[in-house]
Amino acid sequence: MKPDFNYAIYEKLVNDEDARACKAIPESACKVVPGNFVKIVYSQFFTKLGDALINPKVTLPWIMQSIGAPLFLIGWLVPIREAGSLVPQLAIAHYIRHLPVRKWVWVIGSLLQALCVVAIGVIALNLHGVIAGWLVIAVLTVFSLSRGLNSVAAKDVLGKTVPKNQRGRANGWSSSAAGLVTIGLAVLLATSDLWHWQQSEGFYAISLMLAGLVWLVAALIYAQINESRGEVDGARNGLSEAFKQLALIKTDTVFRRFLITRTLFLSTALSAPYYLLLAQKNEGSALWVLALFMFASGLASFVAGPFWGAMADRSSRSVMMLGASMCAVFGIALFVCDQWLSTWDYYSSLVAVLYFFVCIAHDGVRVGRKTYLVDIAEGDKRTRYVAVSNTVIGVMLLIMSLLGLLTQWMSISSLVLLLSVIVLGGVWMARQLPNVNA
Repeated sequence: MKPDFNYAIYEKLVNDEDARACKAIPESACKVVPGNFVKIVYSQFFTKLGDALINPKVTLPWIMQSIGAPLFLIGWLVPIREAGSLVPQLAIAHYIRHLPVRKWVWVIGSLLQALCVVAIGVIALNLHGVIAGWLVIAVLTVFSLSRGLNSVAAKDVLGKTVPKNQRGRANGWSSSAAGLVTIGLAVLLATSDLWHWQQSEGFYAISLMLAGLVWLVAALIYAQINESRGEVDGARNGLSEAFKQLALIKTDTVFRRFLITRTLFLSTALSAPYYLLLAQKNEGSALWVLALFMFASGLASFVAGPFWGAMADRSSRSVMMLGASMCAVFGIALFVCDQWLSTWDYYSSLVAVLYFFVCIAHDGVRVGRKTYLVDIAEGDKRTRYVAVSNTVIGVMLLIMSLLGLLTQWMSISSLVLLLSVIVLGGVWMARQLPNVNA
């Protein structure tokens, strides 16, 4: 990739006034911001593409079913994929703090994910039954831990290479590109009959092997980022000292409020799958329903990503609050529609429309909290914040996932209403956070 080409793309994504300002990064890093910005967007785009191909809510369950894996193992796919990358990050951050240049941690994480995805494809092609199911779970665990490497390193590298007033757009444009990919996948899924594709283990195995190549490309691009040497003071402490960083929750008021806010905002992500379940309940497991919701999700990210990213560079706190408030409003609307319109012929399409707006809102919450966490601190302190935050949130995600058990006693729409109320509590907490973008 030629520097001139990178700079041309950079100018399209970032306006000239912002391009001249380099906030919270070294002067030497300022000189190579255009190339770094574009490489980060490229690499995140490819990892998002890989994530779409190995979706734990769609692709992996179908693979597990096709190889005859036990049902109880399928229920662990999402928790392992999400929480597995978050919980160990406090320990991961301790070792990362030994390194003055941390982009290689991200590269290693991406390479490990590539190997894991290819391994799952090989398992799907050659094995069957309980053993195959357990092997997929084991490989997925390694995959999730590798994502933890990327998560900690990515925020550190972003904070060192991209100015404070441009980080939201880096996240936003990556999200938009991922949305475009999801739209394409939804269209292919909706027209699968025309292409005579069969949902066999061989088809998904090939898809996963292609996904492995995608992570490899992402690693090659990320390795080209020009990252200056950073702080390593945190490496003087032992691993036990790393876990003592949990004391930040007690001593740092702003960080504690952010953690509480982020925990309550988990409800925005937890509520989204229930929209699809309501549509499936009404229409059955028709393939067009799945394609419709994939299209809504992809279109939402494609449209909303740049908007939320630019807004997050002005006030990431406001983005979190606005996105979360929208999620709560549409959750309440879903409850009302389910009570009064569930027998309507176009009910599933209405739910898909609500899901589209919820995806837009959730994208705002995600971009806002990522940008806020990067901007809230600098240097080694940022690494501690990211590690403690993700470790705590991983545990809370597992705990809050238990709310799904309430569907034994209440309707799906009632649970969405409850989650919406919890989100409003997060909005109230976010109002007490300082604006860190000034």
